[in-house]
Amino acid sequence: MDINEVLKILKANGYKSTEQRKEIIRSIINKNRYVSAKEILNQVQRRFSSVSFDTIYRNLAILSELDLIEVRKQDGESKFKISCTDDHHHHIICNNCGKIYILPECPMELLKECNEDFKITGHKFEIYGICSECQNA
Repeated sequence: MDINEVLKILKANGYKSTEQRKEIIRSIINKNRYVSAKEILNQVQRRFSSVSFDTIYRNLAILSELDLIEVRKQDGESKFKISCTDDHHHHIICNNCGKIYILPECPMELLKECNEDFKITGHKFEIYGICSECQNA
């Protein structure tokens, strides 16, 4: 999802496209990984030095409520990334740097065959490990 899609959904739900909000969204979109609120704050403060954690968290709550971001816990801290709107896929996530790789196939197809008595209504699948860059660092 790109920034224009996010802003369009925000506008459709009655939210303004402020420059600070755009910068918050950019700071999430520009990373190919989950980012912390502190990282977002540091990035946004480069342009808007007066922005506060309250502003960041308020905007993250709005984005989450509208399903525009995904949230996960990592090392006891919430991390955020823009929601995927592409085709159905899953992620491999580096525990060290947080970089995200797309898993080429859905493992649920194998599990569906094993659970004929269970009606699956949805799923989320993530694999965690250490990427080659972090292994070589």
